[in-house]
Amino acid sequence: MTSIIKPEDILPEDVNQANLEGIHIRKGTVAAFLQNAKLWQDPTTTEEEKAKLFETIKETLPSLRVLGMFEVFQFQNKTLQTLSEEL
Repeated sequence: MTSIIKPEDILPEDVNQANLEGIHIRKGTVAAFLQNAKLWQDPTTTEEEKAKLFETIKETLPSLRVLGMFEVFQFQNKTLQTLSEEL
């Protein structure tokens, strides 16, 4: 049987970051990415805010790739999907 992996198996409670394939990943990376992506797509977000959010989103994508997110999920947003495929 395959072992079930829990969050604390990846990063124990007292550890807040990891280095995978030379990429520094902090606890909360996925959650921060999701919140930024939601804000970026929100029609009430200003264009200036969207530009800043988009840069932050692009900076986070390599971490998500290393974590294997794109092997499991595809984005509904075409721009984000294209960015994830370009990595």
